[in-house]
Amino acid sequence: MRKRYSEEQIVGILKEVDAGAPLAEVCRKHGVSTASFYKWKAKFGGMEVSEAQRLRALEAENIKLKRLVADQALVYEYKRD
Repeated sequence: MRKRYSEEQIVGILKEVDAGAPLAEVCRKHGVSTASFYKWKAKFGGMEVSEAQRLRALEAENIKLKRLVADQALVYEYKRD
């Protein structure tokens, strides 16, 4: 599944609504459901673009570290037997 909007675009859409534009109009304009908007608001609400990019980088690093720990646990379990 391809992400349709970048963090910069999402933050921009959230700021449009914060500036006073009607939610339904903004969602229609960008082709986004209100459910997606509220999901984005929960995750990116109140953030600047740089903060959203940093969040994405930290999430990617977290995924790599979790895989590393899982791989090490498998190696440890294999050696223990």
